[in-house]
Amino acid sequence: MKFPVRYKVLAGLFFLSVIVYLDRVCISLVSGQIKKDLQISTEMWGWVLSAFALSYALFELPTGVLGDRIGPRRILTRVVLWWSAFTALTGTALSWMHLIAVRFLFGAGEAGAYPNASIVVSRWFPAAETGAAQSFIWAAGRLGGVLAPVIVLGVAQSFGWRASFWVLGIIGVVWAVVWQRWFRDLPHEMPGISAAELEHIETNRRFRQHSHHIPWRQLLRSRNMWALMGMFHLYMWGAYFFTGWLSTYLEEGRHFSADERKMFVMLPFFLGALGCFTGGFASDWLARRYGLRFGRRAVGIVGMGLSSIVILIAAGTKDNYTAAIFLAMGMGFKDLTLPVSFAVCVDIGQSKSGTVSGAMNMFGQLGAVFLGVVFGYIVSLSGGDYNAPLYLIAAMLFGACLLWLVIDPTKKVFESETPDLSPVLS
Repeated sequence: MKFPVRYKVLAGLFFLSVIVYLDRVCISLVSGQIKKDLQISTEMWGWVLSAFALSYALFELPTGVLGDRIGPRRILTRVVLWWSAFTALTGTALSWMHLIAVRFLFGAGEAGAYPNASIVVSRWFPAAETGAAQSFIWAAGRLGGVLAPVIVLGVAQSFGWRASFWVLGIIGVVWAVVWQRWFRDLPHEMPGISAAELEHIETNRRFRQHSHHIPWRQLLRSRNMWALMGMFHLYMWGAYFFTGWLSTYLEEGRHFSADERKMFVMLPFFLGALGCFTGGFASDWLARRYGLRFGRRAVGIVGMGLSSIVILIAAGTKDNYTAAIFLAMGMGFKDLTLPVSFAVCVDIGQSKSGTVSGAMNMFGQLGAVFLGVVFGYIVSLSGGDYNAPLYLIAAMLFGACLLWLVIDPTKKVFESETPDLSPVLS
């Protein structure tokens, strides 16, 4: 039996997402060494993290729009080469301001990854496979978080923290070269795809036409869109704790040893990967059985609600291991929602899913900007209590839970789209 080409495309996106999180988590894992080497305080370190988050937010929407207009093949090739260069250049940082500048430019590149991955999913996968495809992409990112301590800390211990960034930069360049040579934007352009698979994709896809025109007024007037962006903004307050502050929290807040820290940095990302797989597949299954609205909302509400509860428990517990385990569970529950969020972008954005996912992620990353800075200042103002910011994070995640009650994946953002094909889910 011939392996479907769309699954090979998904494998390419899988490895892309692994690289995204290897590069993103790297700086958190060696934060102690960098802070000591460049004499950076905890408050100053928050600005380094937020420099990445700010540029990531600013360039999310533009790269999503560009992907809709000129195709994800060219955009993904360019942005991966760009951020890989600045990943490597992170290893050349000589001062706090130098590091901020490099991380800002690094974030500008990474901003193009997931909006354009959503474009690929919207063009290459039938409607009934959208959630599952997104689950693979996002679980891969969590796998990158699991692998990062092994690769980054191993290289850093042997050759210094700077070398870890150089190694990761090379990995990204290899992916970009392979992607550019092999991938094509539309299924009918891909060499080797069978007529049966092409018919299956085209018949069951949510839309038929690709339009370069973006009706911005419709996007800005959509209550559904604002609810989605608000939800993801609150979600990112929790998400950026794990990618930006978790290693520092464990080292300086819970005083874990290097080996303990490695284990408890990996555990949340492992559970996050399970959460992504579970959330994506469960959402598609529930959508087929009970309808699209229920299938997406149910996973979002449960994931965000449970995450808020267990992170609140982690903040209040005195036992270090118990707190670390509950935090890991918090990421697992939170990530039930992640692939579903991007599946909703495809549901309501259809041929302009890059624009919709870019807008959602842009607004979401502003939450990461605030958390990056606010976390350090809350710790400072509370006399070094690293648990104090967790109460704020739990509240934000509960707010995201409530917004899932408003989000409706059956309501398209753009009225000019072809009729929704949600019956294929039933």
